[in-house]
Amino acid sequence: MRASNISSDGGAESSALADDNGSEEDYSYEDLCRANPRYLQPGGEQLAINELISDGSVVCAEALWDHVTMDEQELGFKAGDVIQVLEASHKDWWWGRSADREAWFPASFVRLRVNQEELAEGSSGTPGEEPAEDAGRGRHKHPESKQQMRTNVIQEIMDTERVYIKHLRDICEGYIRQCRKHTAMFTVAQLATIFGNIEDIYKFQRKFLKDLEKQYNQEEPHLSEIGSCFLEHQEGFAIYSEYCNNHPGACAELAGLMKQGRYRHFFEACRLLQQMIDIAIDGFLLTPVQKICKYPLQLAELLKYTTQEHSDYRNIKAAYEAMKNVACLINERKRKLESIDKIARWQVSIVGWEGQDILERSSELIHSGELTRVTRQGKSQQRTFFLFDHQLVACKKDLLRRDVLYYRGSTDMDAVELVDLEDGRDGARTLGIRNAFKLVSRTGDEAHLFCAKKPEDKARWLQACRDERRRVQEDRAMGVEISESQKKLAMLNAQKAGHGKSKGYGGGCPSAPPLQSLRPVHQRHVTVPTSLPQQQVFALAEPKRKPSLFWHTFNKLTPFRK
Repeated sequence: MRASNISSDGGAESSALADDNGSEEDYSYEDLCRANPRYLQPGGEQLAINELISDGSVVCAEALWDHVTMDEQELGFKAGDVIQVLEASHKDWWWGRSADREAWFPASFVRLRVNQEELAEGSSGTPGEEPAEDAGRGRHKHPESKQQMRTNVIQEIMDTERVYIKHLRDICEGYIRQCRKHTAMFTVAQLATIFGNIEDIYKFQRKFLKDLEKQYNQEEPHLSEIGSCFLEHQEGFAIYSEYCNNHPGACAELAGLMKQGRYRHFFEACRLLQQMIDIAIDGFLLTPVQKICKYPLQLAELLKYTTQEHSDYRNIKAAYEAMKNVACLINERKRKLESIDKIARWQVSIVGWEGQDILERSSELIHSGELTRVTRQGKSQQRTFFLFDHQLVACKKDLLRRDVLYYRGSTDMDAVELVDLEDGRDGARTLGIRNAFKLVSRTGDEAHLFCAKKPEDKARWLQACRDERRRVQEDRAMGVEISESQKKLAMLNAQKAGHGKSKGYGGGCPSAPPLQSLRPVHQRHVTVPTSLPQQQVFALAEPKRKPSLFWHTFNKLTPFRK
């Protein structure tokens, strides 16, 4: 089935894409998939990939996201890692090698590198940078090769952008428009949950693509100057934050509907009517999530093949940093949003809570543990403390039920300074102290003295207090905020569900078991994993903080993985 021609606004008519020289060229979906023969599309070209491997070629893919796994048959990796593909005969799972280990990995988590012959150069180092000696050699000895490689990356960016616009248009016209006609099947609230703000994203991406087309040099693609387009639109990409935050809820809503046959038949009829590729609706709705995390990888690769003498070098470098920051901001907002649900449930479990809700000021637990608080009168109080951003909350354990906590006040971290104390005698209280530190008021003479059981416990608390100040500053700089409606919803949900008492704030996740001995290559054809891959981490290149467990299960392969 041949798809309609694609224009920069996603139109199905025989519209043309005009370059900056005024020439026109028609593009179909098949044309775009074939536009760059050196680029192999995961999921659609397994046979071609295996033929390359059989011929002795090294085929490498770059990880879009972290893949966290506890299954010894699966290959774990981080975003940006390079995986050598050893076999791609299975649609969902490929066999590959990374860090001297071979195992299965989900094909939907990677994109094949545009310039396969540059594996050795691209498998190490910071994205977008080259070793100094290689950079000089590539710039002076093989300029024509570097031009061709830059052309490959430019064409990939343009081609995938055009296909992405078609996917967005198909979602808006093929699904949303038809759903709105069937009011007996879908409420307004359901459609808002399933599709989020994808229509706003479609409108934004149309404008972005039009500007890209103006900067694209069709005759000599390596001379294209597209960096300015990303810089001009970097604030607009923030709309992806809402969509990414909404996506887990959309998956849950869809999963509920798909249990009924009439909804499965309806969505399939929409796909056929719109002449869309053979991917389920949840796969299409995943494309914006993938797209926003793919931009930094594409720009990093483009920067690698852009010489410093190129007129677009500075803009590409700035665009890479800008899009990486956009992706980090979206990641941070998502992490914060998931964190406030846990914090709300924690507060509901505390007996005798007083004052404003903790979410009024805080959105992240940084550290917790037991400390001895020493009063001005020299009285010692054993308390369990929870350090959040902006405040330190004190609780007392029940004498009989140690899993029950009673509220015993809080300290405003914005109003105090951390003071490390040496072991010895505290002048204000005339008593000997060990493993102690103070939180001293910035405006008065009030001071809170705390003692830890061990020196290492004290060291962890000192570092946690410094981290709290740093994170507050980072959040302000990044503009990370949680809306009042999201805070209220989190508290409401926690109050509805909070009938029992929590056994403490569950932080962290189970550690993975040690790696098992590797199977020999000739024994590698073990059973293909039957579980769908879970994208647990949405951490992009060079995250500022340790990534937390992040995404819900992505149920299907994506239709857009280039």
